Amino acid sequence: MDSSNKNYHFPLMLLAVIALIAAAWAGLLRLGWQWPALQPQLPLSHGPLMVAGFFGTLISLERAVAAGKRWTYLSPLLNGVGGVLLASGVGGQIGPILLSLGSAWLVLVFVVVLRQHLAGYTLVMALGAVALLVGNLLWLFGWPVYTFVLWWAGFLVLTIAGERLELSRMVPRSQFSNTSFALVTVLYLAGLVVMLLAWDWGVHIASAGILGLAIWLLRYDIARRTVQQEGLTRFIAVCLLSGYGWLLFSGVMGLIYGGVAAGPIYDAMLHGVFLGFVFAMVFGHAPIIFPAVLGLNIQYRPPFYIPLALLHASLLLRTVGELAGLGWARLWGGLINVIVVMMYFGMIAVFRGHE
Repeated sequence: MDSSNKNYHFPLMLLAVIALIAAAWAGLLRLGWQWPALQPQLPLSHGPLMVAGFFGTLISLERAVAAGKRWTYLSPLLNGVGGVLLASGVGGQIGPILLSLGSAWLVLVFVVVLRQHLAGYTLVMALGAVALLVGNLLWLFGWPVYTFVLWWAGFLVLTIAGERLELSRMVPRSQFSNTSFALVTVLYLAGLVVMLLAWDWGVHIASAGILGLAIWLLRYDIARRTVQQEGLTRFIAVCLLSGYGWLLFSGVMGLIYGGVAAGPIYDAMLHGVFLGFVFAMVFGHAPIIFPAVLGLNIQYRPPFYIPLALLHASLLLRTVGELAGLGWARLWGGLINVIVVMMYFGMIAVFRGHE
């Protein structure tokens, strides 16, 4: 990698963090906390800010670092600037347009990756980028978020599944495991396509795919072995396995209830994926991603388990509050979710460079 590219990493990561903070604030406003909003449309921007703004920037930056080519940094730049504009309410549709262009550029990056190295895991991650692009375009053209939110989820689910598939090559896998992974991935993708034509049926099918992926990851992921080790390796495995549990929960909920446009079921199903599953992955991989992207020397410490445990406990409180109609549990569970995420990143910063 060209060392001069490192000059781009910190400002691009900063754009991602701004999108994360804005998305978290928007989410708390949507929950019902009566706090000031930076601009009137901020609560409605919670989903796109979190998925396209934060994760779109973070994952495309990670891809650019891996590629080591300057042209690949256009994707995190477009996503980052688009997220900031969306959060601030400046420029009208410019923010969504930039986010859509950023996801399109990420797809182009994966086209190059596939030409250089065509494998199952690179194809799955490329399909995740396509899912982000489709979700962003549907959002840009005014589709209601609930009708395509599983496309956004697909970006994260398929990206993570592809990365885990790559790492699982380190242990022998049977033909059945390879075939079953392909089948549940195709099932999820088929559900996403069907959603565009028959929404409720599509949600049922996509949720069956999510459930299948969760079961596959729990059964075949290398984390089942590495959880028996110590230190950072064990912490990452615990993050992964606990996150797969929330993915399983969301798959079951979607399979049972199908297309739900709003309300407790909708919230529980989505946040099982986006908070329980995805942020458990973030917690596990942050000590690896941050040194690679920012050149920080982050040291693992056992207290990292504290925010992980609080993440799951607060999400459980929020989910029970949603399903049981306990407003206080829903409100406080959501607030603790946000505090825990910020606390973890604060701990990462504190333990930077300590021996």
